[in-house]
Formats: sequence, C-alpha cells, structure tokens
Amino acid sequence: MQYKRTLLAAAIGATLTTPVGVSAAEDKSTELESVEIIGDQENSFTLGGSAHVLDEEDLEEKEYSDIHRIMREVPGVYFREEEGYGLRPNIGIRGSGSGRSSKISLMEDGILMAPAPYAAPSAYYFPTAGRMSGVEVLKGPETLRHGPFTVGGAVNLLSWPIPEDSEGMINMEIGEYGGQRGHFRYGATEGQWGYSLETHHNASNGFKDVDRSGRDTGFDQEDYVAKLRWSSAPEAEIKQSVQLKLQHSSEVSNMSYLGLTDDDFSEDPNRRYGLSALDQMDKDHDSVSLQHNIAFNEAWSLHSTIYQNEFARDWFKVASVEDYNNPGGDALGIGDLINRANNGDSMAQDILHGDASANDVRIKHNNREYEARGVQSELNGRFNLAGVEHELVAGARFHQDEVDRFQPVEIYDQQNGSLVRTGIDRPSDGDNRVEEADALSAWLVDRVYIDDVIVTGSLRYEDIETESRRWADPGRTNEMTGDATDNQVDDVLAGLGATWLLDENWSLLAGVHQGFAPPGGSAGKGVEPEESVNYETGVRYGSENLTAEAIAFYSDYQNTVQNCTVANPCPNNNTSGTQSNGESEIQGLEASLNSVVWQGGDLRAPVRLTYTYTDAEVTADADDGDVQEGDNLVYLPENLLSLTLGLEERGQWSTSLSASYTDEMCVDNTCDRSGVDDTFKRTDDYVVLDFAGTWHLTPEVELYGKVDNVLDDQEIVSRSPAGARPNKPRTAYIGTRLRF
Repeated sequence: MQYKRTLLAAAIGATLTTPVGVSAAEDKSTELESVEIIGDQENSFTLGGSAHVLDEEDLEEKEYSDIHRIMREVPGVYFREEEGYGLRPNIGIRGSGSGRSSKISLMEDGILMAPAPYAAPSAYYFPTAGRMSGVEVLKGPETLRHGPFTVGGAVNLLSWPIPEDSEGMINMEIGEYGGQRGHFRYGATEGQWGYSLETHHNASNGFKDVDRSGRDTGFDQEDYVAKLRWSSAPEAEIKQSVQLKLQHSSEVSNMSYLGLTDDDFSEDPNRRYGLSALDQMDKDHDSVSLQHNIAFNEAWSLHSTIYQNEFARDWFKVASVEDYNNPGGDALGIGDLINRANNGDSMAQDILHGDASANDVRIKHNNREYEARGVQSELNGRFNLAGVEHELVAGARFHQDEVDRFQPVEIYDQQNGSLVRTGIDRPSDGDNRVEEADALSAWLVDRVYIDDVIVTGSLRYEDIETESRRWADPGRTNEMTGDATDNQVDDVLAGLGATWLLDENWSLLAGVHQGFAPPGGSAGKGVEPEESVNYETGVRYGSENLTAEAIAFYSDYQNTVQNCTVANPCPNNNTSGTQSNGESEIQGLEASLNSVVWQGGDLRAPVRLTYTYTDAEVTADADDGDVQEGDNLVYLPENLLSLTLGLEERGQWSTSLSASYTDEMCVDNTCDRSGVDDTFKRTDDYVVLDFAGTWHLTPEVELYGKVDNVLDDQEIVSRSPAGARPNKPRTAYIGTRLRF
C-alpha cells in the first residue's frame, strides 16, 4: 500500500498544488516561482479530472519551439496548424474549438495571458514556447478554479524559476531554411534576494517562396524576462516573499492569410502567390506582475498578484480584390478568390498567378492594441473538521481588458504581376472600434479526504460587462452610436469530482462540472455565454515503470458560441461579432501510457503513447438556421495519436523517434450534410515523424540534433484562413547546450 499512501501524502502536502504557492509544511512558503496549477505528474493522479504535466526534461528531450508539436503528447488537446512554426497557435480542448486558442484559459505562471481574455479572446499573442520550463494541461471539474473558459480546460505555461543557487544555461541552434535559435538564462539566490535574467531568440527564413519576389517568408522573434524576489529571513515568524516579473517580446514575420488552390498545392505546397508579397506581422508584448506570498502558519497561506499585459500588433495582409464579375460592387475576399479558382474559374486563377491584372487590391493594416490588467488573490487553508481533512481554496479576481482596432487599408493594383500602390482608405466602422470588458470572478474549492476517497467540490462566479463602440472618422469625433453595443452576463458554475484510490497502483475518477465561455466584447445586448455540462470518468494506473490512464468524456452544450474572426469566420460568414451555433454534443475517449519497456544497466527504452477519440455533432438548429441539427463541428479530428519511442544511456546519450497521426477534419459545419460536395471542405489526414538525439560530452555540455518531419510528407493540414496550407517540410537542426 506504499504507493497509495504516497499519493495521499502528495495530495495533502501539495495543498491543491496551487496558484496559491506551495505548502508551508514543505518549507517553500517563501518561494514565488513558476505558479503551477497541477504540480508534478504524481499530483495529477489525485485530481478528480484529467491532468497532464510536461516538465523541463520532457521539453528538452525534443527541443521543440512549436507549441503544436509539444501539445501532441497531451490527450484531449486538438490543434490546427497554420504556418508550420506554431506562431499562431490554434489549440482546443475536448472539442471546445481550436480557432486562435480562444476557448481555453491560457496562462503563464497562473496569470491569464491572452491579449484580452474577455473582450477579444483570440490569442494572436502566445507565450514563447521555446523558453518554457514546463507545460500543464488541466481538464474537468478542477478547471472551475482557472476560468473564465471552463468548457474545455486550462493551459498553463511555466517560465523558468529563480534557482536556489547560482545557475545558468546557454543553448545555440541552427537549422535548415535559415533557422537560428539562441536561449540564455542565468539566476541566483543570495540571502534574502534572488533574481533571474533570460532571453530567447528564434528566427527562420521560412520554407515558402513568393511568386516574383525575393522576400523571405520567415520570422524573427525575441523574448526577454527578468525576475527579482525578496524573501523573509529564515527565522521570521511569518514567512513571506515578493516577486517582480518583467517580460518583453517582439516578432516580425512575413506570414499571410492567403493559401493555395488544390491544384497549385499538389504541384508545390510551399508556393505563395505574389498577391501576398507585402504581407507582414509586426508585434510587441509587454507584461509586468507583482506577486506576494505569505504563510501565516503551516496550514494557511495567501497568494496575491497584480498584473498588466500590453500587446500591439499590425498584421499588414492582403484581404480582397475588386470583383471582376461586378466592378464597383462589393469586394471579392481572398477566400472567395481561392474558391472560384478551385471551381474552375480561369480568371481567378490568372489573378492568383499574376497573369491577369486586378484592381483595388486591398491590403489591410490589421492594427490593434490590447491591454489587460487585474488583481487576484487566493487563500489556501488546511483544517480538520469532525475528523475529516479539508483543503480549502477561496479566491477572487477583478480583471479589465480592451482591444482598440484602428485598421486603415492600403489600395494597390496588380499590373504585370506587380503590386502598384494607388491610395489608402482611412478606417471607419468595424475597422475603427474599441471593445472593453470588466469582469469580477470568485471561486471556492474544497477538497475533502474520506478514507481512500478524495472528493472535490468547486464553485465559480463570473460577472462580466462588455461594451463596443465604433467611429465613422479617423479622428474619432463622430461616434456611430447606432452601432454601439453593450452586454452583461453573470453565472454561477458548480463542479464535483472524486478520486478513489483502490490500492497502491489503481485509482478511479469521476467528475461533472458546468462549462462556461464569455461571449466576447462585441456581443450585443442579451447574447448569452457558451454553456455546457461536462462529464468524465476513468481509471488510472501507476507504478515505478508504468503509468497509464483512460478517461471517457461527454459534453452537452446548451449554447455553442463562436467568436467570428477573419481567421475563423462564422457560419454566416461574419468576421466580427459573436454567433450562437445551437446545441451540440461531444463525447470521446482519452488514453495515455508512459512506460519503460526495457532496462538493462544504464540502458533503458522509454515509450510514451497518447490517443484521443472524439465524436461530435450539432443536436439542435441555431436560431438563424446557418447551423443545423446533425452538422459537424469544425476542425475537430475523430482520431489523434502520438507515439514516442526512446533509447538512452543515462548520462551519455539519448534518442527518440516520435510519430503523430492527425485525422482529416471538416473546415465548415456543412461538410457532412447530405448532398453537399465536400471536395474542398476537408483537410487531409497525415502522419508526421520526428527524430531527436542528444550526446552528453560532459555533465555540463550537450550536443543535439533533430529532424522534424523525417518523411518530408506535406499534406493539407488547414484550409483556413483562405486556401490550402501545408505542414512544415523536412527540416534538420543541430545545437549545443552548456550549463554552468
């Protein structure tokens, strides 16, 4: 029964594992490092829901800087690739919708990190995956603690913690297509003060070629993080600490929303049309947080955080051309241009190829500024009531965010295959608007230990007020009051989870909770949030060399809400606002296995397997009829599989071969309707094989090499935003890591 007792001890000692900091009983109350929502993988075995942790060793094994590749090893997580490098992540959990990761609670160190989580949740900013020391994914009833998005789950990225001694690392990497990556960090603790400095740089020339242009299709990212911590003296009666964290990142990337026709994709998936030659993203992100942790005694502690995030970006990208069938009428969007070419329209194909002139080529400055700020606090307590052990968490957060859109459009003509500037349109209406949100959240979690059963009850309250304003002139002197909208929603959510520790190896879990997702800042009065009831049940096994789990889940959506964007237009073709898509049901199975299949001396052969099966459909028509009963949900694969085989000699070398399979996906809700031609409505299913190997020259110096997409198989992995898009081709890298 030793393993069973260890699980119970870990659960009690972790004090719900946190954003409250760590248990004073573990003498970590003065630490304020990466704020975890799960802890280590052993802690996940005691939760009444699915939870997965990838630690620093897991991340260094494959040296991924693409969050999509990292997430392949977590069951129940879906992704849609867009440009091959993970710069614009599209991540969903249990069918919640993957578009711009707008339906997950995205956090770094326990702090909401989407640019405007309530007003504009589409995550055009995503924390730099290459600098992280861990990734946590939480699903089930425990997500009520980490809203506002409780339908699918939460993703928490962990930055490098301030070390207890002096410690540093330099990582340098080069690769094909001009790939370069550098990562430096150093930190130390002396007496009551600790600090860390870190920078991460990642760049590439890109793997695509633009017609009639020498411009590359790559990117250049820079990220800087600084932390400073003060802790009370060891002899202090009340332990406390304060940590300041500063972060700045920037990116310039020559990425586009314009994809390819299927015929052109089959000839060269890495081609890009000359219409997109000027497309470029330019963005900056700044964040600051101040955290205070105080342990009143061994049982009670308080963790508080003040934070502010600012994000500005200008994505200059081709949006439309004049409709050659209706000159002077409505513009023809680039997605419609692709559709016409796919269906045999030779004029559309000639425009894309640069063989025909095009008037009024509109390239929009998708220029937006985001700001999010808030204060949150959690009280953690452990007490005994009537002989029953309780762990209590009570927390609250006040949050404000906004997005300011000021989006002029530059106008060009395509002449002899070149773009010639002819004018500019100043922004008005939807291109000149501000959306704001004020949110008050509160949560209460009580974990109760009754013999071999851990029961967790959760409550969450959300009160959200949103407002949207538009102007008719660039100077914002003429507010379009008729287009102003405001909305207010509030909800109380409940969840109940239980874990039954059967013996030293086996445990059962079950849970039910209410799902919630705010409707967004542009929602009109009376628009309701997304709501669901989510169930799960499963079994876990854990021993020294084998951990495994299988969890079945079922979600019943009373109201499926989609935030409309250009990247993910709604079924009514809107690219702004919010649309209700009716009721739906999602059910599936998550399975994972982590084992050492062979071991002899210092040699060992680990294996990791994850699998997700999902079945989903709309169960009632939407009010406007655009989505109908029996329709599919978009970009939701039926099967996902990831398998990693390793062979290593401890302290000498290690290798891993990873295979991932992604099933085909429907790109709109009509894909499976009777009589609908789905020729251009599905992605391809595809397999990606990656290899990585590391050699330890000394305990401090490592050399590594890796090859992404060993088989060089490129398929249509997405048809959004506009046209067929490939995954990254075979790309090799070599690098070195020095620890000091």
